[in-house]
Amino acid sequence: QLQLVESGGGLVQPGGSLRLSCAASGFTLDYYAIGWFRQAPGKEREGVSCISSRGGNTNYADSVKGRFTISRDNAKNTVYLQMNSLKPEDTAIYYCAASLRASCDPKFTRSPFGTWGQGTQVTVSS
Repeated sequence: QLQLVESGGGLVQPGGSLRLSCAASGFTLDYYAIGWFRQAPGKEREGVSCISSRGGNTNYADSVKGRFTISRDNAKNTVYLQMNSLKPEDTAIYYCAASLRASCDPKFTRSPFGTWGQGTQVTVSS
């Protein structure tokens, strides 16, 4: 069974940091670009970051550039999202997803992403 499981979410104060993990089971991530998306209450799901299959290319939404860093460890079959300088507007459920392609689309088009995790809640509040 193909599965992605996110972890690392939680409650953090503004300016704090969290590291999200996305672990795969039932398949290897080596051949797939992996994206992080988020959905805040009452808002559409939006792309946050993406990393190509070998990690050579990364994309970030303008709202998180300079604060978030995506990385992958294919040996551990895991992708990470390091989130620094968190803001209240970063509060959302964060999802990881595996693309059918090896490369990332800078527009975070969702159609190539065929396998999704269940999401992890990130709350930024004082």
